[in-house]
Amino acid sequence: MAQNILADKILIIDFGSQYTQLIARRVRELGVYCEIYNYRSSLKSIKDFNAKGIILSGGPETVQQKGSPKISDKVFDLGIPLLGICYGMQSIAKQLNGKVELADKREFGHADLLLKNKGSGLFKGINANKTSVWMSHGDHVSKLPKDFKVCAITNNSPIAAFYHPTKKNIRSPVSS
Repeated sequence: MAQNILADKILIIDFGSQYTQLIARRVRELGVYCEIYNYRSSLKSIKDFNAKGIILSGGPETVQQKGSPKISDKVFDLGIPLLGICYGMQSIAKQLNGKVELADKREFGHADLLLKNKGSGLFKGINANKTSVWMSHGDHVSKLPKDFKVCAITNNSPIAAFYHPTKKNIRSPVSS
């Protein structure tokens, strides 16, 4: 019998990343239905999509600029998994009262992502101590929101990935 691809839908909220379509393609290759919504989408349309999880994409902006793109704060209260990538991660941090600032050294290209706390958060169950990633950012999260924990670093990003140990719905894989 065919699998119902609409059973576990993922919503990607796009902040203008050149990789949003690639993220969607990878999700779909896993056999999961997904759609891409603009970050300006209403909370009602986000709720009505009835996603099992939301991915916040990257984007070319900086969260430090007044009027920078952001999602409704109420998205954090939907109780579904939320994954922030690059700008999406930085937006989560800032909107939840963490701190994002200009990095001393911009990361662009290959980086070694060092997993902390034996694969906690998104990396739970991964036995490796490090993995290769591609980074592309000039800002970094310098202070986590209250009660969040670091689960990965790079040489230039002291907070390359984070999670909340009790709110199982908020994750960040890597800062870019």
